[in-house]
Amino acid sequence: KLSKPINTLSLVIPAYNEEDCIVQTVNTISQFLEQENIDYEILVVNDNSKDKTEELLQQMNSENIRLRYINNYYPNGFGFAVRCGLENFTGDAVAVVMADSSDAPEDIVSYYHKLQEGYDCVFGSRFIKGGKVIDYPSHKLFINRLANLFVQILFGLNFNDTTNAFKIYRKEVIEGISPLISHHFNLTVELPLKAIVRGYSYTTIPITWRNRTTGVSKLKLKEMGSRYLFIVLYIWLEKHLSRGDYHLNHKKTVVKSKA
Repeated sequence: KLSKPINTLSLVIPAYNEEDCIVQTVNTISQFLEQENIDYEILVVNDNSKDKTEELLQQMNSENIRLRYINNYYPNGFGFAVRCGLENFTGDAVAVVMADSSDAPEDIVSYYHKLQEGYDCVFGSRFIKGGKVIDYPSHKLFINRLANLFVQILFGLNFNDTTNAFKIYRKEVIEGISPLISHHFNLTVELPLKAIVRGYSYTTIPITWRNRTTGVSKLKLKEMGSRYLFIVLYIWLEKHLSRGDYHLNHKKTVVKSKA
C-alpha cells in the first residue's frame, strides 16, 4: 500500500520535575528539525510537576510557536502523561521522546526519513550494530536485556529493544491500537507490541541512548516488573485468542464488507 507522506511530525514529551533539562531538550530538538526543514510540533505534557517545569514551558511557549504544552489531566504517572499527549498531538506521525535529553535528536530526524519510506512505525534499537548506550547503570542494563529477551522469544521477534519508549508511529497506528490501558512505564511495551500484533509494518534502525546528567530517573524497577508482565501477557493473549479481531487486515475486510 502507498502510505501518505508525513507533512507534520509531532513529538510528545512527558515531563515531571524536569526544570534542569526541559529547556535544553526542547531547544536542541527544535534546532535539529529546523536545520532539516521538517515541519513539526513539540507537545510537552507537564505531569503535575512540583518544580519550575511549567513556568519554563510557559516562557518557551511564548518564544517558540512550534512548542505547546498541556497539563496531564489523568492521575500522575508516565503512562498517563504519554497517553494524554497521544490524545492531543496534531501531526501525521508522533514520536515519544524523553524530557531528559537521553534520546539523540539526530535519531528523530532518521526516524522521520525512515517513516517517509512507507512504514507504519520505526523502532530504534540501542543493541544492534550502530546502536549505543552511554552511562547505562549495569544492574538496569542486565534487567533490560533479560526483559527484552523474554519479549523477543514470547512474540518471536527479531527486534530486541521493545522496552525503550523512544519510537515513532503514524497517526493511524495510534488510532488503531487505542484504547491504551497502561498507567505507568509499561506503556513503553504496550505501544509497539500492539502495533506489531495488529499487523502494522515496522522497521528497525540503530539509535543512541545517553543516561541523564541531571534530575532523577522516574523508573522504579521493583514496582514495574509485574506491570510489564501483565501488559506483555495481555497482548500475547490478544495475539493468540482474539482470532485476529483487532488485526489490521481483519479491520480492512470488515470495512469492505460493510460498504
